[in-house]
Amino acid sequence: MSNQPIENFNWEELENEKKFADATFSGAKDEELAKLYEQSLGEINEREVVTGTVVSITDRDVVINVGFKSDGLVPLTEFRDMPDLKPGDQVEVYVEKVEDANGQVQLSRKKAKLVRAWEKISEAYENDLVVEGVVKRRTKGGLVVDLYGIECFLPGSQIDVKPIRDFDAFVGKKMELKVVKVNYSNDNVVVSHKVLIEKDLEEQRQQILNNLERGQVLEGVIKNMTNFGVFIDLGGVDGLLHITDISWGRISHPSELLELDQKVKVVVLDFDEEKKRISLGMKQLTPHPWDSLPEDIQVGSRVKGKIVNVADYGAFLEIMPGVEGLIHVSEMSWSQHLRNPQDFLKVGDEVEAVVLTLDREERKMSLGIKQLTEDPWTRPDIATKYAVGTVHKGIVRNMTNYGLFLELEEGIDGLVHVSDLSWTQKIKHPSEFIQVGEELEVKVLEFDLENRRIALGHKQLQPDPWDAIEERYAVGTTHEGKVLSVNEKGAVVELEENVEGFCPKREMTKEDGSLPKEGDKLNFVVIEFSKGERRIILSHVKTYAPDDKVVEEKLNKKEDSKVTLGDLEELSNLKEQMEKDKEEGKE
Repeated sequence: MSNQPIENFNWEELENEKKFADATFSGAKDEELAKLYEQSLGEINEREVVTGTVVSITDRDVVINVGFKSDGLVPLTEFRDMPDLKPGDQVEVYVEKVEDANGQVQLSRKKAKLVRAWEKISEAYENDLVVEGVVKRRTKGGLVVDLYGIECFLPGSQIDVKPIRDFDAFVGKKMELKVVKVNYSNDNVVVSHKVLIEKDLEEQRQQILNNLERGQVLEGVIKNMTNFGVFIDLGGVDGLLHITDISWGRISHPSELLELDQKVKVVVLDFDEEKKRISLGMKQLTPHPWDSLPEDIQVGSRVKGKIVNVADYGAFLEIMPGVEGLIHVSEMSWSQHLRNPQDFLKVGDEVEAVVLTLDREERKMSLGIKQLTEDPWTRPDIATKYAVGTVHKGIVRNMTNYGLFLELEEGIDGLVHVSDLSWTQKIKHPSEFIQVGEELEVKVLEFDLENRRIALGHKQLQPDPWDAIEERYAVGTTHEGKVLSVNEKGAVVELEENVEGFCPKREMTKEDGSLPKEGDKLNFVVIEFSKGERRIILSHVKTYAPDDKVVEEKLNKKEDSKVTLGDLEELSNLKEQMEKDKEEGKE
């Protein structure tokens, strides 16, 4: 500012300068200048990708001119993939905000790359294009692939047409892919490498199917293994090699002979062109073992082998891989009563057997192991050893309603009838007396060598107790007994010396009018004793109301002339009731 005194200031000159300025920057000229200024600036919108020019580069930021009235700053870290970046280079950036609080444009190259990446992914998805990505890492169920800077998911099932067991082998490698699914809301992209392989294999698969013939020998790779067989990749088409067609011998699982990824030769057994199912065989590439069965193996020959299967009816003995013979359960023991084959043999046992039948054409063979030992019924001392009256011990092997079969020794069985188990107990089924597998001492009652039958008895080991108890349990005697069971006809009562008696229902009533229960101990009067029929009839009623004395008193009344028809009817009914009770006891 001039030091000229204010009173000497030229106010007229100042006024003239103001008029000049107003004339210069007013009206149409002012609008024209503003318009030119607007035209010099580019039109940009927020949330879009634009191309800018690098103005300068600092230690932290990159200054970029996007044609707006102010430049924008982008962190230098977003240009790590452009180490040679310099002023004047053209780059794409994303406009986050046209003007912030400082009047600057907010830009982002990172978001610009993401926008362009999604555009490329969308284009690849819509136009079915092949893209290239880099596997970054393994994740649950598959791989994570970097595609244009976006992480995409490559499922394990979409890596290859065959199952992949080592996902780590793909990490860091480039792969050609196709985008198969895009979810923009979740930023989720699914890619596949398998679809590219399948297209390449489709022509090869069709060519294989067109040239496929039964009996054709092919080479393939085992891609999957199950309990029932293996699936073999024949070069684009799969075939099933069933477990029964792997080996002539028996195997429980394919892994016993084969491994995953193993190259094998197979023969085409059958195929379905419509369903594209191919049945393969491996054992058919070698001669059938029956064709090489030694000629010296004939009926009567002894063979050795291993038990490979046990069924309800017998066991299969493998004498060489693919050659088996059946040992029927009836040929395992000289016993006439069949048992479970597992009582004799189990899988894995190595045994010797005798050839009973042989059919080389039908490839069937029956074997026996009991023939390796002497038939016990043909021994010269058998009749003496099991003579009538001799005592033996045996194992209960089987039971029926009428008795039990006792094994006296291997191949020698005898029958113990249910009535020959006890002198005193009334046994309805042998299981009430003994169980299968238990030992029982018996006496030989009958011996039939011709029919190979032996009748045995257990009760005969003791004297008949009925000879001794006849006097003790005379009619009219009173004894204490325990009620064993109660039914609609009466009760079975256990007396002393394991003797059982029967109390008819009408003779059971207690003095208080109630009926006895199982386990009650009461006094009983013997009203009938039959040694021949092994029967004792009891009465509890007679312990407190002897009916026979009542009848006798009424019959011996001195005033016979005064007996009424009602009295006679009462006496008659009483006699009938007593007879009826006896009949029920007999039943």
